[in-house]
Amino acid sequence: MLDLLKELCFLDGISGDEYAVRDFIIGKIKDCCEYKVDNLGNIICFKKGKKTPDKKIMLDAHLDEVGLIITSITENGYLKFNTVGGIDISALLFRKVIINGKVSGVIGGKPFHLLDGDNRKKLPKCDDLYIDIGAKTKEEALEKVSLGDGAVIPSDFEILGECVKSKALDDRIGCLVLIKLLKEYSDYDFYATFSVQEEVGLRGAKTAAFAVKPDFALALDSTTAADIAGTPNESRVCVQGKGAVVSFMDNATVYDKVLYNAALQSGILCQSKCAVAGGNNAGGIHLSGEGVRTLAISAPCRYIHSANSIVNIKDIESMISLTGYMLENIANGNIK
Repeated sequence: MLDLLKELCFLDGISGDEYAVRDFIIGKIKDCCEYKVDNLGNIICFKKGKKTPDKKIMLDAHLDEVGLIITSITENGYLKFNTVGGIDISALLFRKVIINGKVSGVIGGKPFHLLDGDNRKKLPKCDDLYIDIGAKTKEEALEKVSLGDGAVIPSDFEILGECVKSKALDDRIGCLVLIKLLKEYSDYDFYATFSVQEEVGLRGAKTAAFAVKPDFALALDSTTAADIAGTPNESRVCVQGKGAVVSFMDNATVYDKVLYNAALQSGILCQSKCAVAGGNNAGGIHLSGEGVRTLAISAPCRYIHSANSIVNIKDIESMISLTGYMLENIANGNIK
């Protein structure tokens, strides 16, 4: 399991540039299901089981990760950029970046000793930062990069006690869960979608759900765990080591109450997300067509959207088990 997750996380795939991740996943699932790639780049899979459920079920995870996109180049060779997805500026300063998988650079800004007054206490704005690739002129920089090129902050994949640390755990964990189910689950038919552009507005999942027309959907993702020193219990959102997270509501979705309660009563280690915050592909899926009964199942992730996100291995295992349980019990009619 962890070897596959490592391979997934090492791939670069910011929103709109998910090609490497998509090709890798197709290589893993092409022999165990039917699949197609739609016009946006979603992988839409159908796994034929031993039985056909009365209701059509769709499981979704997104391919993309947060990153940067090059917007302009200064006359002296520095690259200006925008963020792709929600990234805290504090996670960017003086970090190494990789552009197009091959060009290295460093994110820089105005030196601290040149800042005055209150500016020393403030984080810079994205417009104040640049990427230094060692070019001396705009022309020299253009020999290596182009406007619109994507960049990621690379990271090692490491085991830290009971946890894994890497970039892109949001949402390569969800992709891992879908790959495992496509390979291993065979009781009932189901659809699996690996969708694009979640980090910039839940875009791919909308078209994927329109194509599949499911009755039920499970959105697999990661969510913020703020279980760190100095955070009051009521503000922790979720806690690592206590299993997968199920949501009753976030900024994009009010979740199906029957599905939410069924997950909590499953007997599988899981927990409620104790905050109405954030959002995921469920926000696009549940509004598709005539409406889709939807639940989000998430991995609690510390330092999410950074190059050094951390997730407990026990929670990944819980997410796999809970997703399989919900799929089986929706399909067999135990969850109505």
